[in-house]
Amino acid sequence: MTHSEQINEIATALAKAQSQISPAVKSAANPYFKSKYADLASVWDACRAALTANGIAVVQSPSSTDDGRVSVTTMLVHGSGQWLAETLTVKPKDDGPQALGSVITYLRRYALAAFAGVAPEDDDAQAAEGQKTGAKAVSKPVAVKPAGFEDWLTDMELVAEQGTAALQSAWKSSKPDYRNALDPSIWESIKSRAAKVPQQVA
Repeated sequence: MTHSEQINEIATALAKAQSQISPAVKSAANPYFKSKYADLASVWDACRAALTANGIAVVQSPSSTDDGRVSVTTMLVHGSGQWLAETLTVKPKDDGPQALGSVITYLRRYALAAFAGVAPEDDDAQAAEGQKTGAKAVSKPVAVKPAGFEDWLTDMELVAEQGTAALQSAWKSSKPDYRNALDPSIWESIKSRAAKVPQQVA
């Protein structure tokens, strides 16, 4: 992590803000694991008011490199001019807009939660470990999905925001293994979301 020469004022302000921050609400669904998690909007809702009240602004800037890696630099800036910053970098599975958007949102969410001290209560992985009944864990068999399936599913959900035509085109170009592994009820939900997008008139 990098920071300004002095951080005493931003550290004090951040400590006060964190005492006012609530856990992020798990409002987004992960259809692959049939669980919920705190998305970027929920993380923002949990910390925005507390940070602002204590004179702290958040700046998140995406960038890319020649080798296809995507970075998001997150900076907390205090009214005194003091700041804290860190950059997270990953490489998307491809250079399509859906993959890039998904990666940027992912990096923003985790960086903001880490910087602000938000507990997102993200249980994406809990379904893979089984649910607990009392003190004992009840294991559930987890169907093996093709490599890259989860990223593909995320991309399809993003494409649904562009409407039915875009979703149908993405579906036709998808790998058969991915389409065969998709739960029909999840696919119907994605199609329903796409159908609600107003159609553009040429």
